[in-house]
Amino acid sequence: MQQVKTILITGASRGIGRAAAILAGQKGWSVAVGYLADRTAAEAAVAAVTEAGGKAIAVQGDVAVEPDVVSMFSEAATLGPLDGVVINAGVALGPPLPLAEIGVDRLRKVFDTNVLGAYLCAREAARRLSTRLGGHGGSIVLISSAVTRLGGPSEFVDYAGSKGAIDTLTIGLAKELGGEGVRVNAVRPGIIETEIHATGGQPDKARRVGANTPLGRAGEAGEVAEAILWLLGDRASYVTGAILDVSGGR
Repeated sequence: MQQVKTILITGASRGIGRAAAILAGQKGWSVAVGYLADRTAAEAAVAAVTEAGGKAIAVQGDVAVEPDVVSMFSEAATLGPLDGVVINAGVALGPPLPLAEIGVDRLRKVFDTNVLGAYLCAREAARRLSTRLGGHGGSIVLISSAVTRLGGPSEFVDYAGSKGAIDTLTIGLAKELGGEGVRVNAVRPGIIETEIHATGGQPDKARRVGANTPLGRAGEAGEVAEAILWLLGDRASYVTGAILDVSGGR
């Protein structure tokens, strides 16, 4: 039986992050549910984790703002020393556009959240988990996207590029922290039924694109959560620097 763990998941009030939090609760783990603004959704996620058998608190903050990130990690640590961090918070802004038509405000928002935010969270995770810095080791899982292999042409090349940075961060940070007791991996979801498609201006995208995958359907958030929890857990003890596709073969 795996030991009880304490983890922080950013962007855990909905979608893949929420599914991962609930699955962690089913294992009896303690979960800090990171969220940006929707406290009602965050509290609902906390309740779901608790009902599943875990312990949870909501921690608010903007991952692109350094003091917020530090505060989120500090609050998460009130559950106990962190064993793992899931860097999941991200945005895809619509409408679908070719790069020539994307404004700088959208570019800044996407890269501030998806790249700067991920790096700040990864840096704070390293500071908390590294045995060299006083931690007891652990696991970092970053959420990338299969769009890094596809490019998102004429729709979301900004989002695709931001997630490409996540793949590179995963590889580099795994090499930095391997000797300090910390494993670093990424999950690359494909087309998954979550709210992000509506945010990006294509609420029907999962159904439409999913039908053309080798498995013939879109994935579910819970299927991605299974991969995340495996990478966090002790059974993935010799896995680091890996980028795991959960994409239905697409």
